[in-house]
Amino acid sequence: MMRPYGACFLTSLTAAHAASLWSHYHQLFEPRQDAVQHVLGAQSPDSTIRPRPNFASGRHRENQMTGFVAFGDSYSAGIGTFVEGKENDCRQGDGAYPQLINQDILAARGDPNATNATASFQWLSCTGSVIEDILSGGASSQIDSFNATLGAPDSSPDFATLSIGGNDLGFFDVMNACVFRFYSFYSGTCESALALSDENIRSPEFTHRLTLVMREILDKVHWEKRPEFAITVTGYTRFFNAETEPCDDESLGVWWGGPKLKREVRQRMNDLVLAVNEKLRSSIAEINRRFVTPKVFFVDYDDAFDGHRFCEPNVTEPAYNRSTTWFFLPGGLDNGISNVTAPDGPIVEQTLPSLSPLSDPERCLEIVEKSGDWGEKAVCYMAVAKHRDPSLRLAPAYERLVAKNSMWYVPTYYGKTFHPRSLGHQVIRDKIYEVWQKEGYI
Repeated sequence: MMRPYGACFLTSLTAAHAASLWSHYHQLFEPRQDAVQHVLGAQSPDSTIRPRPNFASGRHRENQMTGFVAFGDSYSAGIGTFVEGKENDCRQGDGAYPQLINQDILAARGDPNATNATASFQWLSCTGSVIEDILSGGASSQIDSFNATLGAPDSSPDFATLSIGGNDLGFFDVMNACVFRFYSFYSGTCESALALSDENIRSPEFTHRLTLVMREILDKVHWEKRPEFAITVTGYTRFFNAETEPCDDESLGVWWGGPKLKREVRQRMNDLVLAVNEKLRSSIAEINRRFVTPKVFFVDYDDAFDGHRFCEPNVTEPAYNRSTTWFFLPGGLDNGISNVTAPDGPIVEQTLPSLSPLSDPERCLEIVEKSGDWGEKAVCYMAVAKHRDPSLRLAPAYERLVAKNSMWYVPTYYGKTFHPRSLGHQVIRDKIYEVWQKEGYI
């Protein structure tokens, strides 16, 4: 189960103070009236009825899809989506695209509420995962945890989804150094973080390990006996509109006087995402050259996020009340939640325990440097920065976040930043279906 961390370790609140701050919090996070109600398997972001795909067509015309396995990192875990007061250690959110696909498959089988129907869905995606966490033989190997048969013939996975690579290339380090500066000036320079990520992307070792993951998944299911089995690899998407000049003067930094969102920085961060996608694409092509029929599909959903990134025209960042931004901000609500109501009575601030290693500036660095969890790193870095420089002040937008609904937790509070919200995951799901139909998979 999730660790019972609170959302702010930098200050403590009395009940009266928290109650007085609720009105500010509610105003800050009140969804716009045009927010889209999120219904699993029923609506797409444009509020039109989305036809469910035919899971008994294409390669599956003889046997309808019955289940699958989801491998990957926080983008596949859906961190922050549809979290209502509890999480597991992998910070899986029910708005994640693997869960949405699972819901559609169950609905197509005519029994979406059956408790035993989800036995064929293995959700192994875990926040913070790197390639090493998927490969066989590792301490937390997702492939080793994958049951390729599940005993019953009709429960064997029909396909796999995979999202991986961002943590290996240091996405968090780039966002920390260039955007949020959780570690204050100890975060290093943006230029250095970008250069290291560029170097990692160009490394042939990165490409080799990507292809190794896909080969191991195919071997685990004995692909030669499973002609219908395929892996669907989802890429990443650019975070910013890099052309809006007014955003040059805005900041998402957590501390007062944080770095500005200059167009050059936004463009370089976007270029990093596109480079990762290209590496994924080329690795998939290398795998597919070995087969007559493609065994791996790549889903590029980047263009679908146009108009829904940070720094869009006429938007002042951080825009907590903009439901049409498809990425999370620190502590921001999911855009699949259509209303927020204050609890009865005053809000009681949940803070990190005083002895929590994640908030202990003397001990936490050793712990989080071994972790790929963005939220754990952010909590520790902010604790250390504040300890070393007590004069640090939170940026005005983040000062209001000390008052919150009890469903929001650290590390997810910070770790979900720059991850897709529920409406973004709906788009990823729909793009997966588009690729499957185009390739004749369904």
